[in-house]
Amino acid sequence: MGLPKLKLKTSVEDYLEREKISPVKHEYVGGEVHAMAGTSDNHNRIAGNLYTVLSSHLSDSACEPFFGEIKVRVTSKVFYYFDVLVSCVESPDNPYFRNAPILIIEVTSPLTERIDRREKLLFYLQIPSLQEYVIVDQHKMNVEVHRRQPNGIWITYYFDESDDEIEFASVELTLPITEIYRRVRF
Repeated sequence: MGLPKLKLKTSVEDYLEREKISPVKHEYVGGEVHAMAGTSDNHNRIAGNLYTVLSSHLSDSACEPFFGEIKVRVTSKVFYYFDVLVSCVESPDNPYFRNAPILIIEVTSPLTERIDRREKLLFYLQIPSLQEYVIVDQHKMNVEVHRRQPNGIWITYYFDESDDEIEFASVELTLPITEIYRRVRF
């Protein structure tokens, strides 16, 4: 019988420094570093469509959308990459992550769907500044908007019809679902 293998924990500081030069993106949860899988063309289309619309919509605002290579610090020991995020404050701690998002959007893939719907959902809903967490399916027209109510309770809205209009209340934007899925091939 072999000896159990030890898994060494990585410090936040080491993770952030290594991530600056790593050719592969990693997420950080409680000292453990997890490599991220690549994305499909539909995934990129959806994230790109959302980023483009948000960037145009927020062009004269203090709020700014981000996507791709930047992280969100969920807690002092949890850092995730997101697909699209909107923040209305600068991140004084580090230009490689954001602290106080108002909107986070994740586009699911077969490998990430369970993480997006469970682990990230539980962590994201604890961010005090977050007003909406949106999950977009890349394999069928299906969008979930988790929205914080004024009393702090979260309510989930589901959209899956081609004539649905999706309200992003956090940024005062209503968008046809077809705009999110523009050029997407199922």
